[in-house]
Amino acid sequence: MLADATRVQVLWALVRREMSVNDLATHVGKPAPSVSQHLAKLRMARLVRTRREGTTIFYSLENDHIRQLVTDAVFNAEHAGPGIPGHHRDAAELATLHPDNSAADPKPADPKPARQNAGRS
Repeated sequence: MLADATRVQVLWALVRREMSVNDLATHVGKPAPSVSQHLAKLRMARLVRTRREGTTIFYSLENDHIRQLVTDAVFNAEHAGPGIPGHHRDAAELATLHPDNSAADPKPADPKPARQNAGRS
């Protein structure tokens, strides 16, 4: 499941909050039908769950173990790239790199650069 870059991006987006298919599609830059297919696979694998509100279905990670798995996978992938991985930087450095995020709640770098190594061991 984690060998596909789009699924990793979807899971990474869900680490912080639940999102609808359209929100996820916008976030990962893919068409909603494509993201919906990925979510169906993630749901069958019991990595995500759904909640319906009216006509909108919201997706979230199944549990805290999945949240930790996704976080560890992204952090590990960050080590494959050049420089200091985002999760090793201090809050002040992260605030400089990501001014839209608060320094009190630093987030690791987006997993998109890890796509290059997604299929490698």
